[in-house]
Amino acid sequence: MDGPNVNFKFFELFQAEYADLYAGSQLISVGSCGLHTVHHAFKTGFSWQVDKILRALHTLLHNVPARREDYEKTTRSTRFPLAWCGHRWLVNLPVVIRALDIWSSMLVYTNAVRRKELPNPGTGSFAVIEEAQKDPLTLPKLQFFRSIAQLFDPFLRKYQTEEPVMPYLGKYLAELIKSLMRRFVKREVLQDITTAQLTKLDIGDKNILMPVHCVDIGLGAEEALKNSKSSDLRILEFKRDCMQGLSSMVKKVQEKSPLKYSTVRQMDCLDPTVMSSDPDGCKAKMKGLVQTFLLNRQLAGGVCAGDTILQQFDAALSVKCRHEDFISFKPMQKRLDVFLHGFIGKAYPDLWAFRKTLLLLSHGQASVERGFSVNKEIETENMQEETLVAHRLVYDYVAIHGGVTKVPLTPDLMKSVMAARSRYRVHLDEQRKKKETETQGKKRAHAEEQLQDLKVKRDSLHKVTESLGKEADELAEQAEGKAGSKMAHLISKSNALRRAAKDKLSQLKVLGDEIATKSAELKSM
Repeated sequence: MDGPNVNFKFFELFQAEYADLYAGSQLISVGSCGLHTVHHAFKTGFSWQVDKILRALHTLLHNVPARREDYEKTTRSTRFPLAWCGHRWLVNLPVVIRALDIWSSMLVYTNAVRRKELPNPGTGSFAVIEEAQKDPLTLPKLQFFRSIAQLFDPFLRKYQTEEPVMPYLGKYLAELIKSLMRRFVKREVLQDITTAQLTKLDIGDKNILMPVHCVDIGLGAEEALKNSKSSDLRILEFKRDCMQGLSSMVKKVQEKSPLKYSTVRQMDCLDPTVMSSDPDGCKAKMKGLVQTFLLNRQLAGGVCAGDTILQQFDAALSVKCRHEDFISFKPMQKRLDVFLHGFIGKAYPDLWAFRKTLLLLSHGQASVERGFSVNKEIETENMQEETLVAHRLVYDYVAIHGGVTKVPLTPDLMKSVMAARSRYRVHLDEQRKKKETETQGKKRAHAEEQLQDLKVKRDSLHKVTESLGKEADELAEQAEGKAGSKMAHLISKSNALRRAAKDKLSQLKVLGDEIATKSAELKSM
């Protein structure tokens, strides 16, 4: 869809319409895509033009064989910069790591160009690299970028999945925010802080922030700062910029984070490890989820069904969560829905039905966007919608079975293949008939439009004819009371109007014949 603000407005309007259609019911909201929130938060944290440097490194040597050869001979290195991705910054972690690895080689290459041992590329990308090499803080900036990207990367990789992982989202997202805050917020502030309090903590309050010189910018950046031989003032300014960037990231996550929604924070009661370690807390969270569904009129059976769910959940906690499989469960390594169904599905049917509804809540739209990428791969020019749908069905079916060679050749599939030609002929006949019907419909619509235009023209002529006759009569009556030249003038004008009215009458007759002909054509269609 569109940007997040447009999406939220669309959701607000949809909720209003949904409430009108279903007696005040509301959809359960868990906020915008958590993955996009983290991506955008990471991007807002860097005011330096790190992307410009990394893009210039790749552009300088990409698709220029002679320049690459000069680089290899001078540096004796075959490692080249990687391509920068402008719309997904966290994919660029390997890019910045490679840039740090070859930075010394690039310095050797640019020095050789300055000594005129190699031809000057004379490009904008080379100028950007030269300018970056003059800045003693370039390496600290790249090291800080790498350090923060490594912090974000595991979260985003784990949650780009189609499996139901919403019960883990709140815990992992809260840990990510804490990891960022530990770099510049005082330890005592974060001690025993709850997930809800994390989203409301005022990062702008200077009383909770560390002194600038204590900000954790990562070991790589600290080492690069020492080697840069920059002044203490400049180092302090650099660390202040790092603190500002970390603060911007945290504020962005706080502003757009799914953690703002109580439903997301309460979903960890479905995590087996939490159920076994904190059963009382899980009971309170499950009660909150049931109340949310009742409040939004999304629980079939109402309060009675809610009581049954809570009773079954209490029984499940008393019996099932003591099982060693619950205690040793490893999140993100086993499918949660399959695991819970094995322990709860048959014994507690009402609880399992409610849990299925909870597990359907989406943690992000990675699977949807992955589908867009698949569509882009399989589509070609002039492909119709039905063909694209058919290709996706085949692609998904093959993917489910793990490859083309693993697709089972069932009798139904063989029969379908044998009847494919006949179905294709039937489809062509249907398309031909549909096209003929559409063509006939267009012809009839065009004829009806022409008939309507003729009728409008006829009505207009009729009014004009009546007006001319009426005006001619009035002039004739005026001539009776006059004498001489005035009488002759009025009679002359009256006669001219009568001749014009006679011409209009002849035109009306022609129009009448055309209308009759068009009406007959329409009846025969």
